[in-house]
Amino acid sequence: LQSLDVANNQLRELPAALADCPRLKEANFRGNQLRDKRLEKMVNGCQTKAILEYLRAGGRAKGKAESGREDVRKKKREKQQKKDGGDGEQDEVEEASKLLVKVLHVSENPTPLVVKVSPGVKDVRAFIVCCVLKGVNLKPGNALKKFLTMQTKLHEDICEKRTVATIATHDLQLVKAPLTYDVQPPDELKITPLGRKEIKAKDLLRQLQLEAEEQRKQKKRQNVSGLHKYLQLLDGKDSYPCLVDAEGAVISFPPITNSEKTKIRKETRDLFLEVTSDTSLQICKDVMDTLILKIAELNRSALENKEGSGSDMESDALCGPGNLNLPLVVEQVRVVDVDGNLKVLYPSKTDLATVSSLLTVIR
Repeated sequence: LQSLDVANNQLRELPAALADCPRLKEANFRGNQLRDKRLEKMVNGCQTKAILEYLRAGGRAKGKAESGREDVRKKKREKQQKKDGGDGEQDEVEEASKLLVKVLHVSENPTPLVVKVSPGVKDVRAFIVCCVLKGVNLKPGNALKKFLTMQTKLHEDICEKRTVATIATHDLQLVKAPLTYDVQPPDELKITPLGRKEIKAKDLLRQLQLEAEEQRKQKKRQNVSGLHKYLQLLDGKDSYPCLVDAEGAVISFPPITNSEKTKIRKETRDLFLEVTSDTSLQICKDVMDTLILKIAELNRSALENKEGSGSDMESDALCGPGNLNLPLVVEQVRVVDVDGNLKVLYPSKTDLATVSSLLTVIR
């Protein structure tokens, strides 16, 4: 068990056995009325590791006898771990179960993708990190829906409601390179947003604001949802950031929307990934690391489950048991200034380190 989300349920207690899950890294217990009030405070403010340590210690409500039994169990675990570690089998099993990602370096790629950055982005949304991810399988069952839900969750969590970073995902086959990360005035920037017709950015924001107000009135709520809650992030900007393709079409308008032109579909196999921020370059890299990990997890899940994998030979072959640990390929993408000087290369040798406990990177 690596991830557990039981938020907003009716749990009164958390089992101490959770502390015996050595690979549990992410756990969300918020919104449960726990009997142990100290634990309830911890689940709302502490990291998973601290919560598990508290459960391992038996919590505040446990007696000395229970704590003693826990000490015995702990010693047994340590003894077993030493025994397992003696011949290295445990390490081999864990390593084999990790997700695989292979990095294709720019020097090995006959057609590397390049993103050119205009000077104007510096004062609007300065930082961008990009890469290409090949070998994704979105055909089985609801794999595409899970992919989109995962992106929404990342926007809410690690991107802090898009205030520190924004993710954009594109179908690589529909991306016309080379790309330019640029700024344009609100009344000049045109985009065909997901599920909508081409519109100027200024008119799109006005339309979204009207929709938000109407939605708020209908549902009698204080807050708005969907795209509408990100509109204030562009307040006071004279120019808006955008990613423009070789044909002059805007394929991304962060932090608001992607374009219908490069929309991801079930048939999409190769992705162009983009993360932008006005906070820092490191935040872009951290978000990208997590995004690649989550896509790798979804990809393995889709292959394991074979949910409605379709009848074509390619998908049948992909879902065969021998292909479960085939690596996804991450192609490096260079971001350069207008003179061609390198600004950032992702993934570099130091990137993907934040997810190395769950990901094996072949460089």
